[in-house]
Amino acid sequence: MKLEEIYKSESPVITFEVFPPKKETSIDELFEHLSVLKRFNPALISVTYGAGGSSRDKSSEIVSRIKSQLGITPMPHFTCVCSSRDFIKDYLMRTEAEGIENILALRGDEPQEIDVCYRDFRYANELVEFIRSQTSLSIAVAAYPECHMDCGDISVDIENLKRKVDAGASVIYTQLFFENGYFFRFMDLLEKASVNIPVVPGVLPVSGYAQLQRMTGMCGARVPDEVDKFFSRYKDDEESIRKAGTEFAIRQSQELLAFGIKGLHFYTLNKSAQICDILDSVL
Repeated sequence: MKLEEIYKSESPVITFEVFPPKKETSIDELFEHLSVLKRFNPALISVTYGAGGSSRDKSSEIVSRIKSQLGITPMPHFTCVCSSRDFIKDYLMRTEAEGIENILALRGDEPQEIDVCYRDFRYANELVEFIRSQTSLSIAVAAYPECHMDCGDISVDIENLKRKVDAGASVIYTQLFFENGYFFRFMDLLEKASVNIPVVPGVLPVSGYAQLQRMTGMCGARVPDEVDKFFSRYKDDEESIRKAGTEFAIRQSQELLAFGIKGLHFYTLNKSAQICDILDSVL
């Protein structure tokens, strides 16, 4: 089912994100967790894709198994940084040939080690435009409620996002955040910019203090003082911080649903238990 149809639902749409594990044996473990999460009837499961095509084969395997083994709509991520136009066209043709209907189009981070870096595509809006011109895939794009860390100006960041939407995006998935006020302000700015496609907030359940610091450092998300104090109390107690992270994600999700968003996109970190606890309370 394509994104446009998925987000016509009157009920909140639940989606998950997973990533290719480093160990081959861990792919089977990932699918054990996804089999548990299947009871929440996710509309789709997105699969990350490394910069320059790293982890491409594993991503493709996971995408294929999500579709054939679980019977759930997969949505591969796809980055354009350092990729040639011919490579991207070939990938898109093979993706459609495999019966995939949706794709998350990203610029991506430039890989650290690569022999040749093509400059055929500089920004995600160029990739979106190319996908739209070459395929019938439904296209999702990413957004940063607090502003992309490479931008620094939220108004400019909104303009960049609008370019992706105008190029043919159908749905926006946001980066994680820990203060819903950032997301509400972001939605106001999108309305003023006449961006009216579905916007789906990304939710990351905190399961460790080091994880919180690492993930926010990678994406530039801020941790408000009161949130940091809430979690830092348990930083040396793995079980307690997991419970605190679950409680926080439940409150955050409930507030977002009350706001009227179209769905929730959970960063699962390839695990199921915490997501189950959250959705059992939220749905």
